[in-house]
Amino acid sequence: MAATPSHLISTSISIILLIFSSLMEFLVLASANPTSPALLLHSLPAMVLPLYLSTPNSSSRTSSNPRRLLQRSESLNRPNARMRLYDDLLRNGYYTTRLWIGTPPQRFALIVDTGSTVTYVPCASCEMCGRHQDPKFDPEESSTYKAVKCNIDCTCDSDKVNCIYERQYAEMSTSSGVLGEDLVSFGNQSELAPQRAVFGCENLETGDLYSQHADGIMGLGRGDLSVVDQLVDKGVISDSFSLCYGGMDIGGGSMVLGGFTTPSDMVFIHSNPVRSPYYNLDLKEIHIAGKRLSLNPSVFDGKHGTVLDSGTTYAYLPEAAFLAFKDGIMKELSSLKQIRGPDPNYNDICFSTDESEVSHPSDTFPTVDMVFGSGKKLTLSPENYLFRHSKVRGAYCLGFFQNGKDPTTLLGGIVVRNTLVTYDRENSKIGFWKTNCSELWERLHQSVSPPAMPPASGDKNSTPGVTPTLAPTGAPPYVLPGELQIGKITFDMSLNISYSDLKPHITELAEFIAQELEVNTSQVHMLKFAANGNDSLISWAVFPADSTESISNTTAAVIVARLAEHHLQFPVMFGSYELLGWRVEPKEKRSWWQHSYVVILSILGILVIALSVVGLLFLLRHRQRTVNPYKPVNAAVPEQELQPL
Repeated sequence: MAATPSHLISTSISIILLIFSSLMEFLVLASANPTSPALLLHSLPAMVLPLYLSTPNSSSRTSSNPRRLLQRSESLNRPNARMRLYDDLLRNGYYTTRLWIGTPPQRFALIVDTGSTVTYVPCASCEMCGRHQDPKFDPEESSTYKAVKCNIDCTCDSDKVNCIYERQYAEMSTSSGVLGEDLVSFGNQSELAPQRAVFGCENLETGDLYSQHADGIMGLGRGDLSVVDQLVDKGVISDSFSLCYGGMDIGGGSMVLGGFTTPSDMVFIHSNPVRSPYYNLDLKEIHIAGKRLSLNPSVFDGKHGTVLDSGTTYAYLPEAAFLAFKDGIMKELSSLKQIRGPDPNYNDICFSTDESEVSHPSDTFPTVDMVFGSGKKLTLSPENYLFRHSKVRGAYCLGFFQNGKDPTTLLGGIVVRNTLVTYDRENSKIGFWKTNCSELWERLHQSVSPPAMPPASGDKNSTPGVTPTLAPTGAPPYVLPGELQIGKITFDMSLNISYSDLKPHITELAEFIAQELEVNTSQVHMLKFAANGNDSLISWAVFPADSTESISNTTAAVIVARLAEHHLQFPVMFGSYELLGWRVEPKEKRSWWQHSYVVILSILGILVIALSVVGLLFLLRHRQRTVNPYKPVNAAVPEQELQPL
């Protein structure tokens, strides 16, 4: 759409002011210290940011804060926000994190989306919003909320009073509402204190956004409304964030807002911020089982190029690339039987395998390598391009699809399962590190000292007190002090599945917990079971085996380690879980009576039985004497009636 003269004049003035401001900073720095680090930063090509017009709905951005360029050398000294991820790709199609907004804080489950720029939640006044996981945000219940008033930098409502936002997605779902500013908190594992941020308060949502379980979207893309950009502009985090999605059968994962020390063997690939408004990768080749697909590298550079999008479930290739990819996979799997997919509405490509190979798909399916412009490659295991068939055991389906007639290559969440992905925006690169995302922090050998959450009141959507799953010291949280005589281990968990859906399967869940903790099913007992909105809260206890009086220290350490490190793996039907806390309770000291009560009760029981038998015999003998009494010979006997012959 052509720009209006007023827009061009406004943009020209902005460019002149920015150049003038940068020139003045350059002169001041040069006169103060010709070799200062800030001056050297201005000389780097990476400091030249693109200036271009964008529509109000565009995800593209320009740097609204030139001071960010001078802050980069301090990035490693800034805190970060560690946040857990929930849900999974197969059951939900997305991953969510928890964000708290307002004072007192109101909790929301938001889809982490690198393809979106605005963060939004349903507003209490919204009558056209669906029923989601948590109650709607009520601005009147927050003492720190402020509406963003109409100004030159935003789209205004029809009354020219408040700023508004509008978003439309590829599947044609939409979200719109007003912009507000409030205190945003990041959870009890975050080093980052709560910060004021602008977000959307929804007044209308349609399509998938209306029907989804999650409350809204957390925008991690490039744009002034992005949470990342807002925190970076405030100077509270470095210009980086990371995501780590769980594997094929494991939901959840981890997220970091800000920088941290990345693994030395992480593979970094250049990401050009000018190529598109999204996070791009320079994909050149795809190899299947070591064999390069016969494709021109330009096939991956159409329209937006190759985009990494955490908010998309699967991967989508241009037509030529998809056909080559499909043929390459099918040639490698020619010995497997091809079957129909789980949904008759889609023509999925699925393969049936021997049931004995269910837990080891890498023994059957080939590896896939993505080779980038730098020559570096990202190796995909089967879980990075397949999803499990939901109706046929031992069957898998291809998670790569044709992107219609769109020449964009879109790499969704399936591609980065069990992969730590660092979006280093400061250095225009994206890093990949294969790992078990459920054990991420243990593998990185890091620990945190989580600050307290903002105070909560009795509000219906206030932040509940949650026990941190990581110890506040450097010691592992499962080291048990001394040799304890352990009587039981109790733990509380929250599952993102409704009470009514979970109740019929609670026995199955107990069996899975026993299996994951490697104890007998008879040792796992449910203590409490309650609903918490659309989630379920359950308290469990693990008791000693029937043959023992206590749980050994070694066994207890293994059980607690699996709980504290979130190693429990449940089928996707149970959703994802959050460990709220665990306790190791020592064996109760028993008195002489408690130690001996079984023996005493046994003796008393035997005595009662013996006395009962003696009494019964006495009664029987007495009855016999009453029925047939002894009569003397000369005693008078009543005359008997003679029976007829």
